[in-house]
This record gives sequence, C-alpha cells and structure tokens, in this order.
Amino acid sequence: MPDSSSRFPAWLIIGVAAVMASLWWGLGLFLAVLIAGREFGQLPAGTIPLGLLGGLGLAFWPTIKPVTRLKLLAVGTFVFLVFAWLET
Repeated sequence: MPDSSSRFPAWLIIGVAAVMASLWWGLGLFLAVLIAGREFGQLPAGTIPLGLLGGLGLAFWPTIKPVTRLKLLAVGTFVFLVFAWLET
C-alpha cells in the first residue's frame, strides 16, 4: 500500500535508505572503539558486518513505513558522524 504522507514513491525512499544503510559499517567500527578503545585489533571483523546487517535490515524491514525507515537511518547516520567527529 502506498504511503500517502510522502510525495516520493516507496521504492525510491527504500533505495535511498539502503544506500544510507551501507554507511552503517561505521557504527560497527564505532562499537569496536567503544568496547576495546583505540587498540581494538580484530574486533571490527565482527562488529562491522553487524552494523551493516543492522542498517540493511532496518532499510528493508517491511512492517515499518518507508519514510520512518529513512528518518531512523538518517538520525542514526547523523549521530554516528557527530560521535566520530568528536572522537577525532
């Protein structure tokens, strides 16, 4: 069923959300830094795929409206960028 609150087709919004979700590898890296500090060794090998799968899972989750998925991914990406900027 089309989302009446959006002027864009759902497939376009989901596509943009999927592209944004591909940036969520950074959340996995950020998680590794939070767990182990800057000397995290091989920990990102487990946390980066977790961040990617989480972001892509959210982008394609069928029970959440496409616009809501896009907003959640945008907020998550913004928060990650702010924390990454503060960490440097």
